[in-house]
Amino acid sequence: MSLHALPDRLLPGSPYPLGTTFDGEGVNFAVFSANADAIDVCVFDSAGKRELKRLPLPECTDEVWHGYLPDVGPGLVYGLRAHGRYEPEAGHRFNPNKLLLDPYARRIQGQIKWTDALHGYRIGHRKEDLSFDKRDSAPAMPKAVVVDDHWDWSRDRRPNTPWSDTVIYEAHVKGLTKLMELVPARERGTYAALGHPAVIKHLQRTGVTAIELLPIHSFTQDRFLQEKGLRNYWGYNTLGFFAPEQSYMASEHQDELRRAVHRLHKAGIEVILDVVYNHTCEGSEKGPTLSWRGLDNASYYRLVKDNPRYTINDTGTGNTLNMSKARVIQMVADSLRYWATSFGVDGFRFDLGLTLGREEHGFDPGSAFFDVLRQDPVLGRLKLITEPWDVGPGGYQLGNFPPGFAEWNDKYRDTVREFWRGEPGKRPDLAARLAGSGDLFDRRARRPWASVNLLAAHDGFTLADTVMYEERHNEANGEDNRDGHSHNASCNWGVEGPTDDPAVNDARGRVMRSMLTTLMTSLGTPMLVAGDEFGRTQQGNNNAYCQDNAISWLDWEAAASPEGQAQIDFTGRLAALRRRYPVLRSPTFLYGQDSPGEGINDIEWWDERGEQLSPEDWQNPEGRALMMRRASRTEDGAVEAVSLLLNASGDPVTFHLPPPHATRIVLIDSARPDQGEVEIADSYEVAPQGAVLLTWTNET
Repeated sequence: MSLHALPDRLLPGSPYPLGTTFDGEGVNFAVFSANADAIDVCVFDSAGKRELKRLPLPECTDEVWHGYLPDVGPGLVYGLRAHGRYEPEAGHRFNPNKLLLDPYARRIQGQIKWTDALHGYRIGHRKEDLSFDKRDSAPAMPKAVVVDDHWDWSRDRRPNTPWSDTVIYEAHVKGLTKLMELVPARERGTYAALGHPAVIKHLQRTGVTAIELLPIHSFTQDRFLQEKGLRNYWGYNTLGFFAPEQSYMASEHQDELRRAVHRLHKAGIEVILDVVYNHTCEGSEKGPTLSWRGLDNASYYRLVKDNPRYTINDTGTGNTLNMSKARVIQMVADSLRYWATSFGVDGFRFDLGLTLGREEHGFDPGSAFFDVLRQDPVLGRLKLITEPWDVGPGGYQLGNFPPGFAEWNDKYRDTVREFWRGEPGKRPDLAARLAGSGDLFDRRARRPWASVNLLAAHDGFTLADTVMYEERHNEANGEDNRDGHSHNASCNWGVEGPTDDPAVNDARGRVMRSMLTTLMTSLGTPMLVAGDEFGRTQQGNNNAYCQDNAISWLDWEAAASPEGQAQIDFTGRLAALRRRYPVLRSPTFLYGQDSPGEGINDIEWWDERGEQLSPEDWQNPEGRALMMRRASRTEDGAVEAVSLLLNASGDPVTFHLPPPHATRIVLIDSARPDQGEVEIADSYEVAPQGAVLLTWTNET
């Protein structure tokens, strides 16, 4: 059918599935709205410029409006308009003058062109958001596109890496390869580059098993950033939960992302997506009307109970999705399932995951959303990671999520940073983090992998900046250096920023290696941030969310430097040792009780004197030396012990090693990164701010 010969009305169609579905002969439309009086489908020309036809959805079943348009198919460009009450005081903001994106749109064409007409009310009116704007927003709105996204995954084999063997690498699609000259120029910074052999080779060399991508759901370029000449780089402002961000495409076809995932799978690397379901890009009640607000504001958003004109802002972004509503949970679950099945994704990291578990009375580990995910036959088998905080009441719940979820452990990050910069009294906390943070996670049969251990993340200092800067340097963000974390638990080791002082640079390199050694030998799931394996700097910017430039992009020339190559090799050696010694990645908590033999237990704690720490020793605030020994019995019956020696003081410390006396092998020494494995006897000198890993095996 020619788009110029569209019918005057739609056929009834089906209320399921939601969104648009091409069946080979036409397209079915299904849109949820519990409070609309009518919903129109607006068909546009292929460029999305001219509205060709406005067709009301003829049926409403179980609060789903639906209709069927025959003789059209993939490539059809459309939008929605919703009719209903404009009563902000009652939570309703219907305005048919505003073109709306389908929440289930699988492809989005065009960009938002910021104008006051995108708002449902008159900007500057004395009644503010109680006023009504009659201007058509269609010229300023991106449009949805019908897609046929069939892909044959039958030859794909998911790595299915056990949690206890997982090492995560957090990366930004664009920033990872924008400056990588080994990738063809047209593919740099795109989905296609993720599957390039040079990227895969680097990931394998580093020893990671999963790449966790910052948001790739379609997102908005915020108006206030554009007006300052900046961009939303990180992407935590979702416009479409089903549509890949088009700016990361090297081609016109979304299959390039599927192809990249398939190639990563062939290399044994899983793909995890950072997803933002806690809020949308529509902001507060004074934000624009782009999709959910215009379709059913009272259903999609949590509103103030006694004054539903206002949105609840537990996310700090102006709005909060209402995960107490079944259809909102369905939208999120459908989105997750779509990415898992259509794009082969292996897991998800939930931004402000605490928000997703909020009920009317507050955070609930037994909330409906968590129950839905845990019982889902597709989603329940994937890697599920949550960020256990938001800015709402009771907004910090580390360790309180239900079984099946891993959690970003910021206590791990802060404790490790504080220990290595020499703060007093950190030895007991560090021991807890090294042992998998059982004080937080050892309940409800959860395992050590539930603790995602990180030294740094996209939000905050990089690892290199943690040893280069004591203050944030966010001037480029245009917020008078007031944004970002003020407490970074960092230490510049004598000079703020880069320096030619060899002593300072030597200390910085040693501390970075000691922190990496700590990370890779702790129980739990280690996470690296892209570039930390070679010392990437953001010039002290700890909130580079708006820096789509060399501040954020990985500097592959720095990675190719002798220092960068040495740190990559060191990181890869640590990952290899983690694979080689199962006790470093124990799938269960160790209690210091189950002796594998030879008079030693599965985990023990010693000081530099070769004595087990007494209660008084643990409470000594000046104790900055610690030895953790873990032991297990190998398959051939031998007892294998691995010891981690940590010296956070400013002087070298000789560790006297506890019995049984045996030949030990130093596997890695952060002060001697080029040193291979060496045999020692009963003592070993550990450099200032040094970390050493050694082992012995008794085969008797």
